[in-house]
Amino acid sequence: MTWKVEDLNRRLLRARDAMDRAYAEPLDVPAVAVVACLSEAHFIRSFRTCFGETPHRYLQRRRVERAMFLLRETERCVTDVCFDVGFTSLGTFSRTFRAIVGETPSAYRLGHEPIEAPHCFQMAATRPRLAAGVAVRSSSFGEASAAKAR
Repeated sequence: MTWKVEDLNRRLLRARDAMDRAYAEPLDVPAVAVVACLSEAHFIRSFRTCFGETPHRYLQRRRVERAMFLLRETERCVTDVCFDVGFTSLGTFSRTFRAIVGETPSAYRLGHEPIEAPHCFQMAATRPRLAAGVAVRSSSFGEASAAKAR
């Protein structure tokens, strides 16, 4: 691996970490591209190549993962959860949640109780599954490279 590739990977990881830390804040791609010290277009292309999804989709998925936890573990209403995780519109939240999880936030809450298991099992069990018929790859680091090699 050349130092240029290593530097780019570090920049992308720094940007992804910033999104993970500030998922509930109003973030946009230009602001996150600044964290990576890249132009917006180059950041989007590089992020997608490295992680298998666009920065916007990654941020949406992280917000939905947190919403799944809040819906399962708290009694907060769906609207409060929507705003707590960084969405500004209940309609967008519900549509995005359903696209990623496969059911509405209210239906998810009814069908899922709090989990009492070791944390590693909870993380595996609560990772959003793709809705039927949606062909989007996961964004775990390294999977995009492995998928390209096939």
